[in-house]
Parts: sequence; C-alpha cells; structure tokens
Amino acid sequence: MNGLGLLQHLSIISDPRQQWKVEHKLSDILFLTIVAVIGGAEGWEEIEDFGVDHLDWLRQYGDFENGVPVHDTIARVMGMLSATQLQKSFAAWMKECHVATAGEVIAIDGKTLRRSYDKGRRQGAIHMVSAFSAANQVVLGQVKTDDKSNEITAIPELLELLSIRGCLVTIDAMGCQRAIAQKVINKGADYLLAVKGNQPRLEEAFNNYFRMEMFQHPDSDSYSTQESGHGRKETQLSLAVDDLSILGDLVFEWPELKTLGIVAAVREVGGQPAKDIKVRYYISSARLSAKELLEASRSHWSIESQLHWQLDVGMREDDCRIRREQAGENMATIRHIAFNALRGETSFKAGMKRKQKRASRNNAYLSQVLAGLGVS
Repeated sequence: MNGLGLLQHLSIISDPRQQWKVEHKLSDILFLTIVAVIGGAEGWEEIEDFGVDHLDWLRQYGDFENGVPVHDTIARVMGMLSATQLQKSFAAWMKECHVATAGEVIAIDGKTLRRSYDKGRRQGAIHMVSAFSAANQVVLGQVKTDDKSNEITAIPELLELLSIRGCLVTIDAMGCQRAIAQKVINKGADYLLAVKGNQPRLEEAFNNYFRMEMFQHPDSDSYSTQESGHGRKETQLSLAVDDLSILGDLVFEWPELKTLGIVAAVREVGGQPAKDIKVRYYISSARLSAKELLEASRSHWSIESQLHWQLDVGMREDDCRIRREQAGENMATIRHIAFNALRGETSFKAGMKRKQKRASRNNAYLSQVLAGLGVS
C-alpha cells in the first residue's frame, strides 16, 4: 500500500475528552486498539493485556508516557470517539493506498453484528454497510445503519466516501433504487443492481420476457460455466440483453441503463435431474457481455465469502458484545483496518486467525504487518 500512513489520517479525529483529564494520548489509544485487534484481541481487557505484553515495542511508535491505559479507559474513549470521523479517516486512507482500475468490481453489502443488540436498552443490533474491492479483497469504506431496511439511505452515504470512477458497483436487490443508481453514475462509475420483488414492475417485465431456452438460442449473447465436486454439479448460465424495449416505459426511469442481465444456477446432485434452479435478474449502466455479467455477479458474492465470513470466523465479530455508545461501530471499523492490514501482508501464507496469532507473539512480524498501514 502506498500513500499517507493510516495514523496520519487518524490524526484529524478530535479528542472528545476534557484535555485537563487526559493521561493517555488519543493517538496511543487508537494505535494500541488497532494493533491489539491485529494480534487477535477481542475485548477491552484483551486490548489492555496486549498493551502490557508489548509496551516496549509500542513505545517505538507512540509515547505511552504513562504506560498502557486500563481497559475501562480504552472502552470509555472508544465509546466517545466519533464513529463518523473514524469512518471518514478510514475511507480517506483507502483512497490513498488503493487506486481503482477501470472495470473493477466494488461490491456493496450489509452485515449485522448479531451480538451487538442490547435488549435492556432497547437497542437493536448494529448493521454495517461496507464496500469491498473484489479483486484486491480489501474494505474501501463502511457506514452504520440502524437496521437492514435502512441500507437504502446508508448506501448513498457510503458512496460519497469512495473514489470509484470507472468501477462497476454491484449491489443486491435492497439497493436497486433509482436514487442509488443515479448516485453511482454521478460518482463516475457504473452500476449492476439485482432485481427482486421490491421493484415489482421490473421483476414482472423480466418474468414476462425470460424463458430458460433463451440460454440455448444461437443468436443470444449467453455464457456458461460448470463446476463439479462432492457428487454435485453446478452449472452457471448468463444472458446479456441490450434490447431494452422489453421494459417499456420503465427504461426511462433508470439512468443510463444499457444492459439487462439474467443469471441462472442449476444444481444436480448424484446424477439426478436438476431440481434446484435459481434465476436472478440484473440491470446495469455498463455494456456487459454475458461472460462479464456472470463474472461480475459472482464477484459480488466475494464480500460474503472473503470479508463477512473472515470477520466471523477469523475475528469472531458475531460474538462481540461491545455496543455502548459508539464503541460497537468504532470497533467494526477497527476490525476492517486489521482485516486490510493482515490481507495486505502476503509473505506469510496463512489464514486470518494464524496471521493474528503470529502477530501477537512475533513483534517483527507485527511490524511487517504495520508497514502496510504506512506505519514505520
């Protein structure tokens, strides 16, 4: 990663504490929290323990004049810290160190932090909407929404943070909204939006048009792939249509619409005739071939398999009960920083959990991981 270091971007965040009471610099607390999460810490006590165990090493990068803050101080500061400022700093850092290439797929999707709900306070679980570079497998930015239904309002806020000119932004059916499509266009990118029942007229137009035999028509732009294993065979079929007349007047409601897409997944088990057939519809402002459509639609799901799954399995995000004030949201962003740092370190070929364990016990390796953040 190139550009300004992460800590330089974090330095713009204002300290919410009364200055005359401050014993530990905000930069030290943030740095400690980030490196502790890189090292596998999952709560405030573990962050404090990591600091105590690595204090001499930490002083190579920060002051830590009064030693390591206790876990109550870390929790209080992370709860008071502006989540919006932290997210903006994160996105600004990623703009510096990740240059988007033409046609790059940027997948946008939401994830609920399941244990972050607080029944006693009538506080729902935190839901984060993230942008993920499918090719480079790094998080580009994230924003919090009150619940999954509010992704519609959160996605434009997230898009505003990103540098996505020339990219193809993929969003599931929740984000299939005219305002979101226009926002993507305004950012100099193209959209690929899944179509479901929340756009009933669009879905009806696709249903009236599509027949499975179209995938075999000699004049159609179609493409297919096949994968086999464990007694199962899955065939992926795609069809790209540039005749927009099938939408009628609806075509004028979607900005710069150029391609209608249909993707089908056919699964056979044990050599028996296929019973499981899933068909998905798409609209896009990009001129996509059937092959490009299938590749882009599959790339979108990398945010589930490469990001969300890693956060749950590698970093145990769904088990995290941190939720008071803005702490849960801030820790979600910290985990994204740690995820990007560990992903960016490629000399040690291992999964997320093994990398975290090595970072926790090997200061030289931890310093190597930090180099990807611009910390030296």
